Amino acid sequence: MSRNKADTDWRPTCDSTTLLARAALLRAVRRYFDERGVLEVETPLLCRATGTDPHLQPFATRFQLPGVSAGMTLHLQTSPEFAMKRLLAGGSGSIYQICKAFRNEESGRWHNPEFSLLEWYRVGYSLAQLMDEIDGLLGLLFSELNLGTSIRIAYRDLFAEYAGIDPLNPDLAGLARCAERHGLPEAAALCGEDRSLWLDLLFSHIVQPAMEAGRLYFVRDYPAFLPSLARRKPDEPEVVERVEVFLNGVELGNGFHELADADEQERRFDEDLAQRRKLSLPEPEKDHRLLSALEAGLPDCSGVALGLDRILMLMTGRQHIAEVLAFPVARA
Repeated sequence: MSRNKADTDWRPTCDSTTLLARAALLRAVRRYFDERGVLEVETPLLCRATGTDPHLQPFATRFQLPGVSAGMTLHLQTSPEFAMKRLLAGGSGSIYQICKAFRNEESGRWHNPEFSLLEWYRVGYSLAQLMDEIDGLLGLLFSELNLGTSIRIAYRDLFAEYAGIDPLNPDLAGLARCAERHGLPEAAALCGEDRSLWLDLLFSHIVQPAMEAGRLYFVRDYPAFLPSLARRKPDEPEVVERVEVFLNGVELGNGFHELADADEQERRFDEDLAQRRKLSLPEPEKDHRLLSALEAGLPDCSGVALGLDRILMLMTGRQHIAEVLAFPVARA
């Protein structure tokens, strides 16, 4: 029987050394949190609701309920965040999870549509305390790289230093001029009038490559129009309590002092869905169970999600995500 050669390559794309490195990474993560009394949990990967962020596209499938002709739409989660917050509202205390997450987006050097995520929430922690804990974990995982002292810097200050613009008050003409100066003439066509797309593009093409190698960067205080699920900063309402973590210019994770206001959360859902409608994107239903959990009372907490595959790439010196996965999407 003849077979398409592309469909018969059964071999893994990573070597045995990398499999061992992944296993050691997972053991180290679990030991780190076990020593700190943080509970490991599991939550569903298939849920009716999912994140509404117009820049994240989920996978959807249909579950055929017995005796129900219409069935039920379920989504593979882009993050376990919503379900973990329901656990927090239920009194779980500080928790962490190692799981798969899914995004129906690009596949490339740093991306695979199915990837491994470490997400944790610390009850009673400020964002600064969470950064200390992230710093401790990554310092342990990258101990052989002898990382220098981490750099904690405001998003606004990084943009001012490397791009010469104020990201808290961006005007489209100024963004376009910045892109032109840095050899990005296609930016206007790609980004249109979407300020968040403009800032993401300029950050990834100008700021990230300028980050010092061998140093962890904690980029904090993002513009309030890029809130995600973070609280506004009480003394600086133009920014939110959000941090992104980078090493060698590679984004490793995203953390927040978590939003606990159900009304504000629903307003952000509605804004996301309106933007999705404008872009002709699918509109997932709002997670009413999350909103009810917030109404019942989410404890004051900070949380973060880190991409384990990217961490493993940097730990082992691999140049492509396929080199740290047994079977990436092209060979799944």
